[in-house]
Amino acid sequence: MILPILAYGHPILRKKCKSIEENSEEIKSLISNMWETMYNAEGVGLAAPQVGVNKKIFIIDANPLFPKDQEISDFEKLNSKKVFINPEITEMDGDQCYFNEGCLSIPEIRAEIKRPNMIKVEFLDENFNHNSVIFKGLLARVILHENDHINGVLFTDKISSFKRKIIQNKLDRIKKGKIETQYKMSFL
Repeated sequence: MILPILAYGHPILRKKCKSIEENSEEIKSLISNMWETMYNAEGVGLAAPQVGVNKKIFIIDANPLFPKDQEISDFEKLNSKKVFINPEITEMDGDQCYFNEGCLSIPEIRAEIKRPNMIKVEFLDENFNHNSVIFKGLLARVILHENDHINGVLFTDKISSFKRKIIQNKLDRIKKGKIETQYKMSFL
């Protein structure tokens, strides 16, 4: 089932999410609905609070970010589509890199965001198996962006106050629902 994506300004997007204690049909259904919602919106990541659920879970499928003519590693092929339950970033390292980010909850706004190039993440997968994986590059970036969501942080929190002033009118329009998207959204 395709769920509406909460728009910038919704209070759930600012809450720290709660851990998931056990696997259940509800969690399996949520994961399935999140995949359907993300693909419908043509996203590469989606966190539970973006669909109104205050749980520590997000999904990614970073495949669309890799250029079609670029060869991707076996690691990237295996790890670009994942479910993260109760993730913990245990290490961040490497050069800080800028990349132009956007967000399904904040349509039509993009900004250069600085993030570390390498992270180590401990998480449960959709079968509740424990994983500890090092991610680099675009995969690390997508994971950090989605992990921010489950901690009540949006990418717009990471931009300069000058840039924020420039986009404030657009943010206000999004908050008021004065925006059109190709996917279902929920406004205040």
